[in-house]
Amino acid sequence: MAQKIQVILVDDIDGGEAEETVSFALDGVSYEIDLSAKNSKKMRDAFAPYIAEARKASSGRRRSAAGGSSRRRSGGAGSASAVRAWARENGYEVSERGRVSEEVRSAYEAAH
Repeated sequence: MAQKIQVILVDDIDGGEAEETVSFALDGVSYEIDLSAKNSKKMRDAFAPYIAEARKASSGRRRSAAGGSSRRRSGGAGSASAVRAWARENGYEVSERGRVSEEVRSAYEAAH
């Protein structure tokens, strides 16, 4: 049986149709937001004066300001083991080891 999966992006600001997912980071935390062309332009315009004066950071992984490990390795809420346990309880198939898919991680974060 063939399946066709269609993803429709919804603008996270106004609920209209989104045209892109915009990624950005602030204070060491990465974010993504789905936006229409109008709202992504507003966002880029708002960031423009800061970007003009900023320097690019290296693309390597950064540790938290306290020098601790990331939450995914900590064993706490949001750790791979916590996400796997939640996923199994909610009907997702996940492996015992390796990366947890972005689909499962997104569903976990939306539920918490």
